[in-house]
Amino acid sequence: MQPKRNTWQREAVRVELVAAPGFVSAQELHRRLKDSGSAVGLATVYRALANLAEVGDADSLLSPEGETLFRSCETTEHHHHLVCRGCGDTRELAATVVEEWANRVGAQHGFTDIGHVVDLFGYCPACTAKRSAEHTPAAE
Repeated sequence: MQPKRNTWQREAVRVELVAAPGFVSAQELHRRLKDSGSAVGLATVYRALANLAEVGDADSLLSPEGETLFRSCETTEHHHHLVCRGCGDTRELAATVVEEWANRVGAQHGFTDIGHVVDLFGYCPACTAKRSAEHTPAAE
């Protein structure tokens, strides 16, 4: 698909997505735009993000809670993500091992032309430490 005409609204969404730390929802991106004084509407944010993802300028994934999240990725090559559930910190992961596994499992079941989506969610070291501190009883 060809990118749509680059309106000021679409460009505002793209710029804000690039500035966002990690994956963000359309609602969060819309809030960030409004907080910066932009008049871009929520429906426009949804359309712009969908188009950016469709043409490969953004990645999208489904969070464990079922919400679609978007991110401007550093690479256009096929890759996967390791995403912190706490702060949203995201690492891009090379796809090699997952590709080999997916093709092997597909072949074991007689499937061909295997496609997949793999994103890993956990807690980064900083969020793990914070969670541990919150769950540790205070010394008396």
